[in-house]
Amino acid sequence: MTTHIQHAEQLSTTTLLRFATAGSVDDGKSTLVGRLLHDSKSVLTDQLEAVEHASRSRGQEAPDLALLTDGLRAEREQGITIDVAYRYFATPRRRFILADTPGHVQYTRNMVTGASTAELAVVLVDARNGVVEQTRRHAAVAALLRVPHVVLAVNKMDLVDYAEPVFAAIAEEFTAYAASLGVPEITAIPISALAGDNVVEPSAHMDWYGGPTVLEHLETVPVSHDLTACHARFPVQYVIRPQTAEHPDYRGYAGQIAAGAFRVGEAVTVLPSGRTSAIAGIDALGESVDIAWAPQSVTLRLADDIDVSRGDLIAPADDAPAVTQDVEATVCHVADQPLSVGQRVLLKHTTRTVKAIVKDIPSRLTLDDLSQHPAPGRLVANDIGRVVVRTAEPLALDAYADSRRTGSFLLIDPADGTTLTAGMAGASFAAAAEPEPGAAAADDAEWDF
Repeated sequence: MTTHIQHAEQLSTTTLLRFATAGSVDDGKSTLVGRLLHDSKSVLTDQLEAVEHASRSRGQEAPDLALLTDGLRAEREQGITIDVAYRYFATPRRRFILADTPGHVQYTRNMVTGASTAELAVVLVDARNGVVEQTRRHAAVAALLRVPHVVLAVNKMDLVDYAEPVFAAIAEEFTAYAASLGVPEITAIPISALAGDNVVEPSAHMDWYGGPTVLEHLETVPVSHDLTACHARFPVQYVIRPQTAEHPDYRGYAGQIAAGAFRVGEAVTVLPSGRTSAIAGIDALGESVDIAWAPQSVTLRLADDIDVSRGDLIAPADDAPAVTQDVEATVCHVADQPLSVGQRVLLKHTTRTVKAIVKDIPSRLTLDDLSQHPAPGRLVANDIGRVVVRTAEPLALDAYADSRRTGSFLLIDPADGTTLTAGMAGASFAAAAEPEPGAAAADDAEWDF
């Protein structure tokens, strides 16, 4: 019992790192994740026995550690990763939430999902193939989503005789490419996930490498969860009006604080209406508190009875975002159906969903040389490009560079609710080389907003 208590206390004092894995097909992501879990003693005995049994039934002598994360039947049958697999594990130094994302081009959308909340991305490269288009796409997505730390794991070094020149050439090419995208920190590590080299334990085959193992880097990379230092933002999710004998006049606005902190007595603005008030009270877990901060879920009570509904944003009166109906953003198109100029969509931003029209697609990013293809007219699956969207109602949208939570949005097909595009408002790494919009916007006579 004492051991469990000590372990719980130990975990409560450790930091949490969210990270995602990405890479091209058969680069060994699932094997790397399985090796991380296995060698860090994060696999339950029955899980390991199930993997060993499944491996033997497929004629494999050694356990296939990729099966620890590839849980779908189709994944196991085809030997590929299809969906994002989230895994939770811990070491004495840090707790981890891992998103193992697919490598196939058609599943790039899943990588966007997995990396959107990550503080670190591990991009795998097969040492035999080097940097391929999908590697560049994953680096671009990590840069777009402003993932602060990127690890280049050059895998399958055992198949190139652990040759240092092979690793050095791949690391140099990837680092130059990612740096040109604006990735702030890149760490290259030579590994063999299958053999366990430099994953958890240092490799005996690569004495020329003096850097950290993958786990050592994951445990020591600096991460900041201080959302309280960001601009305070509170998207209203639900209006609470009990109207009971006990609470006849109670009116509270429930939701999760997206960033920053709110205090009782603080002057606030409700957007998009622009009406002002002050925080009269904050209720958290059934008790009144004086201050609340991200990512707590709370109920705010305002001093004035003003019109506030789901989708409104409460922000400090002296630090409110600008309200606009013209959204310029970099997007990653994730749907099979294309996104075209003039298309009617729904735009979902925090808890607010509004009608919108795609007014322009000024450019599409060419991954090979990072050049901008001007006025493509439409974006197809996995394209990264710039869009201009006009919304039917004003939105309180931050720049994504300032806030990943309130600077991101989704474009949705109004016909069937399919997610079309993931958007990051404001400038991006692509903005510097942005061409002049070459496509004239479609005739907007039929648009009523």
